[in-house]
Amino acid sequence: MNDSSYISNGTRAKKHLGQHFLTSQKALFDMVTAGEVHSGDLVLEIGPGKGVLTKELLEKGAQVIAIEKDTDLLPLLKEKFEKEISKEQLQILPKDILAFDPSILKEYKKPYKLIANIPYYITGAIIEQFLGAKYQPERMVLLIQKEVAERIIARNEKTGNLGGKQSILSIAVSVYGQPRVVSKVPAGAFFPPPKVDSAIISIENINRNFFEGISEKKFFEVLKFCFGRKRKQLLGSLTELLEERTKAISALQKADIPTKARPEDLSKEDWKRLLQGIES
Repeated sequence: MNDSSYISNGTRAKKHLGQHFLTSQKALFDMVTAGEVHSGDLVLEIGPGKGVLTKELLEKGAQVIAIEKDTDLLPLLKEKFEKEISKEQLQILPKDILAFDPSILKEYKKPYKLIANIPYYITGAIIEQFLGAKYQPERMVLLIQKEVAERIIARNEKTGNLGGKQSILSIAVSVYGQPRVVSKVPAGAFFPPPKVDSAIISIENINRNFFEGISEKKFFEVLKFCFGRKRKQLLGSLTELLEERTKAISALQKADIPTKARPEDLSKEDWKRLLQGIES
């Protein structure tokens, strides 16, 4: 069999599901370590695949809820983890993660962590789904495309330091938690290898404290509207949003933001002050 995407249980990695199976023991160690996984922890895993990360989590004594969309992998997982499933240490749910409601995890009566090697093509959707959920994880450790990880951290392209151009993603993550890149993971650490390198990112201390005194919904409405027109200066976008130039100028002045500023120039604190300026 010459197909490089062929895996041992007789199935093939499916491109339409973004499947790249992790083979690096170092990456697995880094993910579990970053997740600070201890015995009794509740961990949600997305796309367990052949179960290499699942195995590490279970060996740490975690209680794992694994969401797997590819039903062809279920027999392999059920056979490999028959003991853990029988002890109810592992539960495998055949679902699409984007249709999963995190609120059902409340029944376990303890916080949960999200630790997963996720498909590149739904990275943004997963991050938005869980950070914006009514029942948030206390920590997220994700193996994602390196370029996206760097965008989330918003590093300066020239110096490598924090404080580079912002994006909706970097702002959205930072208002809910503290992101950091744990380690880089080369393409060769997967089978079949993707065309780009990856990185492990940890989002810690997840909460909604940032939104005290402002509307979370309104914050994102303004953020998305302005970033949707990011080539415009903020004054132009706000004039369109507020339907009055004088109101836009007033909001920017109250927030101490230059009228020529663009969305990618603003920090999360700038956006908060801007919203307060709009609503005052």
